[in-house]
Amino acid sequence: MFIRTERLFLRPSWPEDVDELLDVLRDDEVARNLAVVALPSDAEAARRYLEQPRDPFLPHFFIYLRGAHGSRLVGGIGLGRHGNEVELGYWIAQAHRGRGYAAEAVRAVLAQARALGHHRIYASHFADNGASARVLQSVGFAPTGDIRCRFAAGRESEAPARIFVADLDHIPGEGMSAPHAAIA
Repeated sequence: MFIRTERLFLRPSWPEDVDELLDVLRDDEVARNLAVVALPSDAEAARRYLEQPRDPFLPHFFIYLRGAHGSRLVGGIGLGRHGNEVELGYWIAQAHRGRGYAAEAVRAVLAQARALGHHRIYASHFADNGASARVLQSVGFAPTGDIRCRFAAGRESEAPARIFVADLDHIPGEGMSAPHAAIA
């Protein structure tokens, strides 16, 4: 499955992405805000991560900025299970923040989630990451008022995270129309 937006190309990861992924994950600001237990730190671990089977109803994408001179990895986004909830997670490389790429990618993935039959998507952000809160609210997520501790490998500890929810049946249609998508 591939998604094309106005400026971005979202696609699954490929084995050829190992070096580019490792370069981005070396950015402490990216690692600090990923709610994961372990980040791949070498080529073999990254290869194993990229080769993991994925549930077609919980797609993961790398976010590439399209350009006249090729594309450049700017982030990642995907859906996953957190208990009984479907959760959205995303990251944007520090050099590409503040340009609206996260919101553009989130809108596209929410449209895809709706097309896949999901009705409610959760997301969280670490309490000290206000930029992520603004992204989530700008695309239709609402804060639940819940705070949960989440582990971040880049922090090497748990930290409080605010929980948001998007009811895909009630988010206004603007920006939520189906993206240009090709299913592979």
